[in-house]
Amino acid sequence: MKKPLFYGCATALVTPFFPDGSVDFESLGRLIDRQIGAGIDGLVPCGTTGESAVLTERERLSVIEYTVWKTAGRVPIIAGTGTNSTAQSIRLTRQAQALGADGILAVCPYYNKPTAEGIVAHYTALADCASLPVILYDVPARTGCEIPLSALEILAKHPNIVGLKQANGSVASAARIRNRCGEDLPLYSGDDGLILPFLALGGAGVISVASNLIPRRIHTLCRRFFAGDVEGAAATQCDLMPLIDGLFSKTNPIPVKAALERIGFPPQTLRLPLVPLGDAEKHALFALVDEALKEEIL
Repeated sequence: MKKPLFYGCATALVTPFFPDGSVDFESLGRLIDRQIGAGIDGLVPCGTTGESAVLTERERLSVIEYTVWKTAGRVPIIAGTGTNSTAQSIRLTRQAQALGADGILAVCPYYNKPTAEGIVAHYTALADCASLPVILYDVPARTGCEIPLSALEILAKHPNIVGLKQANGSVASAARIRNRCGEDLPLYSGDDGLILPFLALGGAGVISVASNLIPRRIHTLCRRFFAGDVEGAAATQCDLMPLIDGLFSKTNPIPVKAALERIGFPPQTLRLPLVPLGDAEKHALFALVDEALKEEIL
């Protein structure tokens, strides 16, 4: 049995940008403090929600370094170091370890469409290159490539591979993974709308987009389940569905960056090719945020 890197909710942090496109570290610091103050269980800088695909390597490492410094050991930092290049992913992973990250999140190589054997070779090289725990990240809607169950069975046996963020929208797929890999591969929901089903299948938690806005409520959902209050956890999951649907009405992180304005953050710039919500879309999203925030302590 492998010990998960964390139980509960880790937030997939946005990367705030100034209007000129440079990283807004002050806003990132405010976001980190708000997360930790709300009891969040971990932070994930430079994942998909952090627009890692359009960060330079230097920017990505600067965001990781700042997050480690600002967090100061209060919660685990799982740095997004995955790319579609094994060599670059190894380089980023080694540097993330040197900067003090507690683990890494590594997306399945995108665009290249590797075979199952290539995926195993990629992740094995990544897990071998440093002593950091590795959480695999399967998000086929973005990568164009799914991590096959046969590959997961092999990778689950690697001592440095300690989890899977599954974001394919399928509870059945999660059940098959649990059946074949069991406790060798702790499972995290990558879909905010499926937190409770993943926990019910023995999952360790969620890597969440919505918790950028409502960290306390997502954290509480997980804690209620782990404490045996399944009914309370289910009620929270159901109550949050309108907001979750709104946050994924457009490509992530377009809506969540807009929603952060509603809780006092400066207008959040996106890097092209992502573009902001229109005024009517933003107005509708703000109404959902206001409703969800009624039970969130800001």
